[in-house]
Amino acid sequence: MSFASPLSLLCLFAVPLVVLLHVSAGRRRRRYPVRFPALATLAAVAAPEPRWSRHLPFALLALAVAALALSLARPEKTVQVAVERASVVLVTDVSGSMAATDVSPTRLEAARNAALRFLGQIPEGLRVGLVSFSNTAQTLQTPTTDRGLVSGALESLQPLGNTATGAGLQAALDDLNVGDDVSSRRPPAAIVLLSDGAAKDGDAADRAAEQARRLRVPIYTVALGTAEGTILDGNGRLASVPPDPEALQRIASTSGGEAFRAEDSDQLDAVYDRLGSQIGTKPEKREITTVFAGAALLLLGGAMVSSLRLGGRLP
Repeated sequence: MSFASPLSLLCLFAVPLVVLLHVSAGRRRRRYPVRFPALATLAAVAAPEPRWSRHLPFALLALAVAALALSLARPEKTVQVAVERASVVLVTDVSGSMAATDVSPTRLEAARNAALRFLGQIPEGLRVGLVSFSNTAQTLQTPTTDRGLVSGALESLQPLGNTATGAGLQAALDDLNVGDDVSSRRPPAAIVLLSDGAAKDGDAADRAAEQARRLRVPIYTVALGTAEGTILDGNGRLASVPPDPEALQRIASTSGGEAFRAEDSDQLDAVYDRLGSQIGTKPEKREITTVFAGAALLLLGGAMVSSLRLGGRLP
C-alpha cells in the first residue's frame, strides 16, 4: 500500500496526544475523588463493571483518529488491470518427444491442459494466437479474443517430427504483426514458448529472439520434461529426450522475457497461472480512501455508543 499524500500521515501524531490526555484525565480523577456517604451501600447493589469496559470508548476513539489520519493521506493499493488490444501467441512444441510420459499423462497432454487453463484466467480482451512447430511451424490460430477457436486448435495438436524452434518463433512474430513500431503507445505483445528439447534448426531461435528484442516482444519460455524422459525411436528402441533449459533461458534473456522450468504437470500449471496473471495486464494504483474514512466513522460511532453506556463520558 502507498499514499498519495504521505505528509498527511503526520496527523497520526494526534493518537499519542489523545493517549496522554486520557492518562492525564484518569490521574486527575484519582487525585480528587468525589466523596459519597452511601458509597458502600451503592457498591453492594451495583453490578460490577469490567475494568476493560471503562477504556473501550477511548480505544475506539483512538482507532477512529488513526483511521481518519490514514484516510487524509489518501491510501492507494496496486491492482492488475487489463491492457487494451494486448496480444500473446502460444508457441507449442509438437515434436515426437512431446509423447514422453515423464510428465503425466504425456508432455503434450500436460501442455494442452495447462494452455486451456491459461485461456480461462487471462483477461477477456487479451488476443491469443497459437503456433505449433515440429519439423516446420504452422499457425493454427492468429491472435483473437475468441477463446473457442484457440481451444479447438489446441485439441488438434499431435506429436510428430523434430524441433524447429526458430521457425515457431518467427511464425509467432509474423502473426503478431507489430511491424517496426517500437513506441510505448503500441499495444503490448508477447510470446509464450513451450518446448521440451534442443532446437534442430541451428541458430534460428537465437536470431528470432534478437528480432523479438528489437520489436519489444518478450518471449516467456517453459522447458518441459525431465532428464529421464524417453520415447520409442523409429527402430523401436528407447531414446532419451531431455529438455534443453539452457537454450530456452538464453532465448528468454535475449528477448527480455523470463524462463521457467516444469518437470511435472503441477509445476506446469503453476507456471501458466503465473503467466496468466502478468501477461496482458499492468499494475495500476487505485485510491481506497473511502475504506479508511468509513472505518473511522464506524469506530467513532462505536466510541459514542460505548461512552453513553458508561454515563456519557470518555474515561
